[in-house]
Amino acid sequence: MTTPPTPQPDQQPDPATGDSEATVAERRVLRTALRDTLILVGALVVLGGGIGALVAGMAGVWGALVGAALVAFFCATTIWSMLRTVGSSPARMAAFVMGAWVAKIVVLIVVLALIQGKDFYDPWVLIAVIGVGAIGSALLDYRAVNSGRVPYVQP
Repeated sequence: MTTPPTPQPDQQPDPATGDSEATVAERRVLRTALRDTLILVGALVVLGGGIGALVAGMAGVWGALVGAALVAFFCATTIWSMLRTVGSSPARMAAFVMGAWVAKIVVLIVVLALIQGKDFYDPWVLIAVIGVGAIGSALLDYRAVNSGRVPYVQP
């Protein structure tokens, strides 16, 4: 006589969404990463705009704004695609991540083509803000994952 396996207490589905506790924990980590990234983008706008104004005047402010917008789009797209695919199959997750990557490259090429040769922004401030945003986002994502309570294996 075989008895069906009983669900583990930590793997009980959430009554509201039907998600397992591990999926809920993963979503919590991703929401933390998204929140921290939005705070980073706000800091990039304020600090990058201020430093850009001191270094290059109004062109520095525009460089910081364009850079912060690109950082926001890149980071939010990655986190959004991961949030949409938590608990789904690896193939679906890979399709979403690759689609998001293609969208990022298309947007980057379009934005760079549109601003090429224009003098309303400072390219050095733009590059600096994107660089600080990329490094800051990676560190914040690491912090969110490292401090998240997500099980390594799901029984």
